[in-house]
Amino acid sequence: MRKDSTVLTAQLPPDHAGTDARDLAGLDDGQLLAIVRSLPPGSKDRAGACELLVYRHRNLVWACVQRYRRSPEPAEDLMQVGYIGLLKAINNFDPALGGSLAAYAQPCIYGEIKRHFRDKRWQVHVERSVQELVLEVREASTELAQQLGQMPAEVTLARHLGVSDHELADARRAELVLQPRSLDAPLADQPDTARLADVLGEDDPQLERTLDLQALATHWGELPRREQRILLMRFYGDMTQAEIGRHFGISQMQVSRLLAHALGHLRQRLLGPSPQRGGGPSAARFPDPAAGFRP
Repeated sequence: MRKDSTVLTAQLPPDHAGTDARDLAGLDDGQLLAIVRSLPPGSKDRAGACELLVYRHRNLVWACVQRYRRSPEPAEDLMQVGYIGLLKAINNFDPALGGSLAAYAQPCIYGEIKRHFRDKRWQVHVERSVQELVLEVREASTELAQQLGQMPAEVTLARHLGVSDHELADARRAELVLQPRSLDAPLADQPDTARLADVLGEDDPQLERTLDLQALATHWGELPRREQRILLMRFYGDMTQAEIGRHFGISQMQVSRLLAHALGHLRQRLLGPSPQRGGGPSAARFPDPAAGFRP
């Protein structure tokens, strides 16, 4: 971040901040603002007046930064961002319109800090409304914790903010991307420790099979009892068609036809009518009864 020289010296008292600030120290805010508005940007008196105004309102910047004290951003960096917002307010404030500089500067400081989070901190694109809700959730969590004596439940927090549970959940997930962790990051500050990538889950190859079996069980009862037994003997008992035929006292051809009928019925129920053979990965889950069967 580029740090404006006026911002960097704003934390020093007037008698150390420079000759211009010391000479202007006897003026009130209105007189200093008049100098700011009347002199060109390159004027030393103007720069000194801005510096003195920033110093006088440094506590306002600090108060605005406190709202974000639970954020991952260092407070010192947010102070610098806040000073930039204060300088913009000083340059744009018109005393003739009424009001005080502090009242005008506060939303400017907040806006600058929010812009910093929006443009600098988010590692992935997050909608602006969600970004702002993340900040509101932090502030409301602290406020409610002080009132209740414990961290508020999600339902309580959502009701306090006037948002839905879904919107609150989105804000919670979005907050995680403010500080993404590297997959190569160690799990502990110890040598030879496991990496984060080592403990992340992966696709379970049995999950797809479980889903297929569940879908099959839904229509299993639609088959005649004999066809159910033939399928079990063929695919779970690993029996040949000839062995199955001898068990039931029927020919191998009849066994083949019964297998074809049972598999065709299940295929139609699970994949839809008239599936194209080899037309997709799902079709491959149900074998062709005429292929690969041992006589």
